[in-house]
Amino acid sequence: MSANRTEIYRVDIEITAPVYDTEVTARVADAVTNIFPNADLEESLGEIRAEAHSMEQFSELLHRQEILDTARGEFFSNREGQIFSFALKKQAAFENRVNFSVGEPDELGEIAVRVRVDEPTLEEYVDHVAPPTEDGRPVDG
Repeated sequence: MSANRTEIYRVDIEITAPVYDTEVTARVADAVTNIFPNADLEESLGEIRAEAHSMEQFSELLHRQEILDTARGEFFSNREGQIFSFALKKQAAFENRVNFSVGEPDELGEIAVRVRVDEPTLEEYVDHVAPPTEDGRPVDG
């Protein structure tokens, strides 16, 4: 095996978001695809479910918004084995922004995300999506 840094990531991402009576389903679908553009969406009554295998756009947004440390904290504090989960505010996702939902539930509901890492390890995948930072700048390991 060569020593190049091209990692193969095998992850399964489950995304669910409630669709309230006051909302347009397509708009909630847009909120999900703004963050996870490669997600396969399925609409059911009152809910959108999606499956994805990449967090590239999500990672890009974390870098752009400079919230890598916040993201790492969320991922590691909601971890069980090779699975980590987090919730995103739907309103921010409508606006192509990542805003973690912590504390009070959002009135518009939340986009719930559950990530299972098959390869490599959860830590390595988190480092890929949200690298550690030093003085607010990503540190390449």
